[in-house]
Amino acid sequence: MTMTDERFINPATSMGAVTLRVGDLEAMSAYYSGAFAMEPVQDRAVGREVHRVLGRGEVPLVRLIHTPDLPAGDRHQAGLFHTAFLFDNPSSLAATVYRAANAAKGRFVGSSDHLVSEAFYFTDPEGNGVELYTDRPRDQWTHDEGQIRMTTAYLDPNNYLESHLDQASLDAGPSLPGTVGHVHLQVGDLTTARSFYIDALGFEITQTEYAGALFASAGGYHHHIAMNTWNSQGAGPRAARLGLGSLAVTVPGQDDLDALQARLSARSLPFTGDSRIISVNDPWGTRVTVSVAGTTFDEVILQ
Repeated sequence: MTMTDERFINPATSMGAVTLRVGDLEAMSAYYSGAFAMEPVQDRAVGREVHRVLGRGEVPLVRLIHTPDLPAGDRHQAGLFHTAFLFDNPSSLAATVYRAANAAKGRFVGSSDHLVSEAFYFTDPEGNGVELYTDRPRDQWTHDEGQIRMTTAYLDPNNYLESHLDQASLDAGPSLPGTVGHVHLQVGDLTTARSFYIDALGFEITQTEYAGALFASAGGYHHHIAMNTWNSQGAGPRAARLGLGSLAVTVPGQDDLDALQARLSARSLPFTGDSRIISVNDPWGTRVTVSVAGTTFDEVILQ
């Protein structure tokens, strides 16, 4: 792949904050702050809704929209499987895992060695999945016939904490960086998901060996986006419920938006936007907002 191959999204593409519609804004804010050492980045009203953005430093990681009148999420509906927060090193990850494991109301649901990464999984108080992980160096990743080798092997959480947890990382809290490394979605079928996320958005397939799942990325990363049908096979367009609101993707420049617009237009997919932002709905009604690096979060929120 080359930088000029307009079939694919720019290799320097990254994921941005995920938007969740929540029933109890204060309880969810308290959970993400206490469990994951996030701090409020922004709090504002948009029409009748209250939007609260939390993150580390100046990096937004999650946007919570208070919509208490919506019904609870349905685990068999298309939507969010988990949001995956990426940390720079094992000590930073261990400190966050320790906080999350001791937080009230959330739930620890497992840990895995994926070869490319080490990951811990939680469920927030309203049922949204969360992954906390750190990557192994890319030179340790293995490729099989063009696909990145990944697996799901047991990772002992207690041994991990004993090996990597230190007081300095615990004390540092939200001053340690974090990003949204990837987003894993529930979809109704993989063929339709591939047509949208691969062919239209331009992500490249990295792994297809997990039954019922598809992994894709930009620039050879193990995955920025994943899709599975494990709970949601055959699901149609999403009903209005609590849970996933939208995804955010950041591309380096205007040329990348132009290429995306061409791919969407070629497939007759409706979208909105301007010279800095394009927003499009996936086949199940999840909003995907793609913006040029440097676009303010205020601009993204108003899409």
